[in-house]
Amino acid sequence: MARFLRGNKTFDYQEVYVIAEFFINDQIRDKEVRLIGDSGEMLGIFSSRDAQKMADDKNLDLVKISPGAKPPVCKIMDFSKFKFEQAKKDREARKKQKTQDTKELWLTPNIDTHDIEVRVKRAIEFLKNGDKVKVTVRFRHGREMGRTNTAYTILDNFAKSVAEYGNVDKPPKMEARRMSMFLIAKKDIEKKAEKGDQKEEKPTEDTK
Repeated sequence: MARFLRGNKTFDYQEVYVIAEFFINDQIRDKEVRLIGDSGEMLGIFSSRDAQKMADDKNLDLVKISPGAKPPVCKIMDFSKFKFEQAKKDREARKKQKTQDTKELWLTPNIDTHDIEVRVKRAIEFLKNGDKVKVTVRFRHGREMGRTNTAYTILDNFAKSVAEYGNVDKPPKMEARRMSMFLIAKKDIEKKAEKGDQKEEKPTEDTK
């Protein structure tokens, strides 16, 4: 792998280009740049050569952070430290972007009270974790198909049992030999409501 030396720091060329659009040190070909110091202070406009020398004197890197500006803006910084912090921020952002899963729980028209309680507890765990829950009553044979009213009652009572943690997102619906409803966590309902309020808010016209 090709490498280059700047001050007493050695970089891989591959590392430089992986960090996306940033140009550093010898990659900066502009005649002059607006320079920001390593402490964040605005230093003024310098030739690229002088800016590079100032970075070298501090054993740091010259990094172009705003290539579209005229002249481009560069900052003196420790590029290795910057890369590490950026990677850390990216990892934290990915952790926060949790994907929402749909968990399914199965019931039958003649399910007993204990089994319902067990499934209610599991549904609450899923909702507290931010997952959607699909609750399905399965009709295993023809005789059970005549008990759709019982299935509606079971699902209605199930929804009431988890009401503290989630609400019905999609009401019970027949699908072949199954009746299913979807539950959604309370916090997701609040997010939907907030988005709806934002859409409804319109600027009022001043009639004065």
